[in-house]
Amino acid sequence: MAHCVVPAAEEVLDREFRVLDKGFVRLVDYLGSDERIVQAARVSYGEGTKSFRQDRGLIDYLLRNQHTSPFEQVVLTFHAKMPIFVARQWVRHRMARLNEISGRYSILKDEFYIPEGSAVALQSEDNKQGRREEPVEAGLQERIRSSLERQQQAAYAAYSELLELGLARELARINLPVSAYTEWYWQIDLHNLFHFLQLRMDPHAQFEIREYARTIHQLAARVCPLACESFDEHIAGGVRLSRSEMGALSALLERGEVSDEQLREQAEAAGLKTRAQERFISKLRGRHVS
Repeated sequence: MAHCVVPAAEEVLDREFRVLDKGFVRLVDYLGSDERIVQAARVSYGEGTKSFRQDRGLIDYLLRNQHTSPFEQVVLTFHAKMPIFVARQWVRHRMARLNEISGRYSILKDEFYIPEGSAVALQSEDNKQGRREEPVEAGLQERIRSSLERQQQAAYAAYSELLELGLARELARINLPVSAYTEWYWQIDLHNLFHFLQLRMDPHAQFEIREYARTIHQLAARVCPLACESFDEHIAGGVRLSRSEMGALSALLERGEVSDEQLREQAEAAGLKTRAQERFISKLRGRHVS
């Protein structure tokens, strides 16, 4: 099968998209596109036998019903530069291949992450692993940022001193903070990328990794706009209900206070077409949908 060339992706190939103060993401390479997804799903069909509208419908159907293997046919490779603490969250997504810069072979750069003042906030009182939504006042922001910078400068000066003494690079690096920047090449298929984006674009994810996820999403949309459109509709912009929640909702609707026609009117007002309206009603009524 010939390599898929996507003009919108070619326009951004190898371009750096800045993230945080010193980081970036680059789309290095891609294999496949929306076209590859539909070709994989319609394995018995030849190229060009379906319309763009039908391709969109098929991709939407596949993603909505969790038919994941066609999305695995698309592979994207990124070059990313991020603080080490972001990398350690990122690497928990194991269904990918990566190659990271090594502090054993290379002298690490004097580059550390300093958060913008608007990102400096106190510990949340109701979220043990996160910060408050509102930043601290401006004076305290600069005090904290200056303190972080002083500590980083001291750590790098000590690192440089150990290197000058001839200490092995693998030992000299061990006291560097997790705010130091690292780089890697990261390759992942579209199905697993969507899982990464679902978790890391979520408002509960740490701000810094959300910034990388948003940029990666924008680049992936250059390669597979229809698939990313469907991801935004059903995953990033959707919600999943538990069995008990679904039962409570269905029981509420079964009281007859809301008719199918009223639900259909609301669905139409939200932009849902005829078949999507019926799926919407079936979901709320607790009936099987596809």
